[in-house]
Amino acid sequence: MRRYIEKVEASKHLMYEEMLEVAAYLFNEQTEAQDIADFLVALSRKGETAHEVAALASVMKSHAVQLQVPHGVYMDNCGTGGDGSNSFNISTASAFVLAGAGVAVAKHGNRKISSATGSSDVLEELGIRGDFSAEETAELLEQVGITFLHAPHVHPKMKRIGAIRQQIGKPTIFNLVGPLTNPIPLKTQFTGINRPDFTMDYATVLRMLGRERAIVVSGAGGMDEASLAGQNIFVLLDKGDLIPFSLTADDVGLTAAPASAIRGGDAKENAAIIRSIFQGKRGPHFDTVVLNAGIGLFANGQVGTIQEGVKQATDSILSGRALQKLDAVVAFSEQSRQRAVAK
Repeated sequence: MRRYIEKVEASKHLMYEEMLEVAAYLFNEQTEAQDIADFLVALSRKGETAHEVAALASVMKSHAVQLQVPHGVYMDNCGTGGDGSNSFNISTASAFVLAGAGVAVAKHGNRKISSATGSSDVLEELGIRGDFSAEETAELLEQVGITFLHAPHVHPKMKRIGAIRQQIGKPTIFNLVGPLTNPIPLKTQFTGINRPDFTMDYATVLRMLGRERAIVVSGAGGMDEASLAGQNIFVLLDKGDLIPFSLTADDVGLTAAPASAIRGGDAKENAAIIRSIFQGKRGPHFDTVVLNAGIGLFANGQVGTIQEGVKQATDSILSGRALQKLDAVVAFSEQSRQRAVAK
């Protein structure tokens, strides 16, 4: 392990096969925790490559809990996190909007690691359990059309690495890898990273991992979501082609707003923001969600343009369908809790 740490500290990239070997060390309980931390910090300083990300993602996914779901077209809209923007949980809110618009969503998420409030934290505050069994996770997807995969439960071998990541307290390659390791087979994906220089590389990784269609965004101001605050950088993966483009909120009929307008807080505050959006409260929070959900609909191939996606996302909220999806997941969660108590 030390030789790989030294190679990375010397700003040398690892070959795909070398990263496979490093990944085996990372998931080996015998590897010194300090060596793992040193490697992750050194790799972050050097800057990760597409081959390094793809290799680690393939190994991490191989260790994931296998979920039996019906054959279908599923998408994830989980971002990498770690952008330091202190925004509310945009992709979590957008997932319900996508489901309300008819997309089958398998949303990956975790508790806070390098952000103020993680997806799992806000879901819990909304009344949704974070400890669904593999069977319940698949059942929820089949019944409601949306499910949530709490990373520690689908990636049990990440427990030790998760503790090391929390000690580091800054984004590492695992932020980049997380959205790529959903154990449910994905044909489409919409994901965000906070590195505009890496969008093409990240789309390349998605192509290497077999996605048929996907969009990577790096938002204005370094967000890992599409932002109302300026120019957003994208790469569309469509049948093997990688197509870069950019757009602003104005381009799709929405009003520009600074990043400060969508700041969130703790899980309780963010849950209240999400509920207010689903109850139709208009403003920057609402517009940010329909922008991201609209892009997700375009990534999924359900609409021909992002502007049409924004319209469908808006309708998903104002018709009450997004809130119905949230309520349905909360009800399922409560039923599963009662079943667990009854045993």
